[in-house]
Amino acid sequence: MNFEKNRLAWDLVIIFISILVGFVLIKTQAVVYILGLASEAKMIASFLGGMFFSSIFTTIPATIALGEIAQEYSIFWTALFGGLGALLGDFLIFRFFRDDISEALFALFNKPERERWSHIFHLKIFRWIFPLLGAIIIASPLPDEVGLAIWGATKMPNKYFAPLSFALNSLGILIIGLIARSI
Repeated sequence: MNFEKNRLAWDLVIIFISILVGFVLIKTQAVVYILGLASEAKMIASFLGGMFFSSIFTTIPATIALGEIAQEYSIFWTALFGGLGALLGDFLIFRFFRDDISEALFALFNKPERERWSHIFHLKIFRWIFPLLGAIIIASPLPDEVGLAIWGATKMPNKYFAPLSFALNSLGILIIGLIARSI
């Protein structure tokens, strides 16, 4: 139990640092600057924006940058290349942190409660509700780590990961582009 408490404390510190880094990136506009360097290569800028779109560190500045790219470039190409970048970002998060994130979520509960939560995850109605909730989070500008943790906790098969991540992130970026053009 002590290991779980230390791990949870460490994960909370990492999340806090992530939020601070995100604020610094927003204040300094570092992500926008990096994407601006690639402004002549809109496909590359969209791809990089998509990679930044996936992480809790850079979701907000990436959303702003993708909206700006979509105003100057094709919304559909922005969504396509941004979706590919987000897929790569999600894959790295899912591959390296899936088990850690899922364990951290379950560490919030003690063992008897964890058993109850495990039972809830196995009810038929929750077999599609939790993956759907994860999908909504991934398609939104919210950090994908939360949606990926939900997918990891529900033991989503890997064969569905890539097409769903790409489609959902592309859809989210498309909606951001449409909103940016309408403002």
